[in-house]
Amino acid sequence: MLFAYPKSAQFGRVIPKSKIYEHAGANTALKELFVAQVDQIVWKYKLAPETTNLHVAKSITEIQVFAISLKLAPLHSDVLRAIDRAIPFPLIFEVAHGSRRQTIAAFKRPSEVDGSKWVVSDYFKSEWTPSDSPRTSLPVALDLASLYDKVLTALMPVQPLAEENIQARVDRMEAIKSKELEVGRIKGQLSREKQYNKRVSINAALRVAKQELVQLKAADLQND
Repeated sequence: MLFAYPKSAQFGRVIPKSKIYEHAGANTALKELFVAQVDQIVWKYKLAPETTNLHVAKSITEIQVFAISLKLAPLHSDVLRAIDRAIPFPLIFEVAHGSRRQTIAAFKRPSEVDGSKWVVSDYFKSEWTPSDSPRTSLPVALDLASLYDKVLTALMPVQPLAEENIQARVDRMEAIKSKELEVGRIKGQLSREKQYNKRVSINAALRVAKQELVQLKAADLQND
């Protein structure tokens, strides 16, 4: 999924990697990761009241869109986190490798403990798409916070529940990811176990974990 951003929001400024290193406090390993994976970072669009006609809401005063061209894919999340640490605004990344692109973003909010710092969730991403594919219109929104919410939701792997706010939705996505890892771990344990009694116990744990995963994905069941 690639979004069609308004021409009025075009920015087009190349961001030197050194600036990211400086503001993110990058260590040697992180710098090497940037060098190995990232070709160029471009501050592509600035979604703000004056460029979108959308009002400021909550803590969202601007949303920045960064285009990252890669030498090597997939992009390590530590690279994205470093950029998110360096830029004090919510970010949407459009990552390019060869003739394909994908959109990636995390839910980013000011820390409740220290308002000068940002809390960044796990990353949500679209499938890789040919670079020349038709772009999807940005979701209809009344303000920047609503736009940010809808863009993030479009990147999430399961459908939202009607009563969820964005934080609850992100929390559920992270719980689903954790539960999927647990199901995979139990399946691996089951495949290695030879003793019948232990297999019975592991199977029971697997059934419970699968049921919990179904409950976390309840929105998908509601929409079937």
